Amino acid sequence: MSFVDRRIEVRPSTGAAPFALNEVFFSRTDERGVIQAGNYVFKRVANYSWEELIGAPHKIIRHPDMPKGVFQLFWDTLNAGDSIGAYVKNKAKDGLYYWVFAVVVPCKGGYLSARISPCSTLFEEVKAAYNDMRQAEVNEGLSPVDSAQRMMDWIHGKGFENYHQFATHALSEELLARDAGLERPRDAKISDLRRMMANAETLVEETQGLVKDFDAMHTIPHNLRVIASRIEPSGGPVTVLSQNYGAMSREMSDWFAAHVMGENSNFNAIKLAVTNSLFVEGMARILNECNAQLQTEQRGLGSIDMDAERSNLTDMVQAETDRARKGVEEVDLEADRIMRACQVMHRQFLGLSSTRVLCKIESARLPESGETLSDIIDQLGVFQERISRRLDNISKLSNEIRMMDQ
Repeated sequence: MSFVDRRIEVRPSTGAAPFALNEVFFSRTDERGVIQAGNYVFKRVANYSWEELIGAPHKIIRHPDMPKGVFQLFWDTLNAGDSIGAYVKNKAKDGLYYWVFAVVVPCKGGYLSARISPCSTLFEEVKAAYNDMRQAEVNEGLSPVDSAQRMMDWIHGKGFENYHQFATHALSEELLARDAGLERPRDAKISDLRRMMANAETLVEETQGLVKDFDAMHTIPHNLRVIASRIEPSGGPVTVLSQNYGAMSREMSDWFAAHVMGENSNFNAIKLAVTNSLFVEGMARILNECNAQLQTEQRGLGSIDMDAERSNLTDMVQAETDRARKGVEEVDLEADRIMRACQVMHRQFLGLSSTRVLCKIESARLPESGETLSDIIDQLGVFQERISRRLDNISKLSNEIRMMDQ
């Protein structure tokens, strides 16, 4: 053992264990959560010896303040084969605590958890939410499942659809806050993906408005037919025009069903693709920092095969980097699909516009009811203009997302 390994590191008697903002650490467990390896920072912060850590369950560092519901979400996600990010309060051997933002990634034979020190404003909100959850578990006898649901209710109240969206936002918040705290330039990839996310959110809002406008427009062909029936036989041309308008509207309704509504629509797909890309990019960055730190660590790792751990981390970094690249390609594909779909819908609108002009001409020939007919046609114009404007916005947002990929 070298002299530096024997050096006494000063720790406070109470409060937080020393874990600097520029540090990262990792641990690797088997599928049951038994610790197999870690780096020196992990050992130092937890204040255990390697003999005490290796072969011990990871819950050896669990802090009693942590809500069980968070670990319920953890394991539900990991057992589904997915990665997860979460805020965790841990307890060192000497009773000190330390907060981390951890990303946990399935790996061969188990899981790898990499951690940074959280410092964002969101972190303060999460601590308060965790305290409420833990109090409910203690005072109300809340089960881990019910506690996890309490967490999800809080997340939904923050405007996130699911935990993955929340964890992705939290991860990016922590990385950007960390850059600011260390006086580093903002991570360009994370920043670009955050702007993509904002555009994806706006896309969803625009499509929701599009659905409402389109639903409101559905009644107009029916109203045209009602007026035409009142002014027969002179209303015959209006009947034909309303039928044509109805047929075109149904085609557009089918377009909505295929591209706007449902879990597999382009619009939902692009939001999911951006979310996944942002999470993977952040995860790859943390793993890359872990790898870089491990390459330079001179401390002893006990019985751990340092070369094997370095190789494992290098492979994981490459795999996550490849995933991030493929995710961005998927975003580009979905954005392109939306732009093409908008072009198709614009062409359909040209047909509707022509029909509306013909209706306007017919209304001029029917003075006895032309005013009512003209009002309905004007309504068509308002709806079409609004929908056309939304399509333009959607196409513009999609193009901006594509430009960020370049």
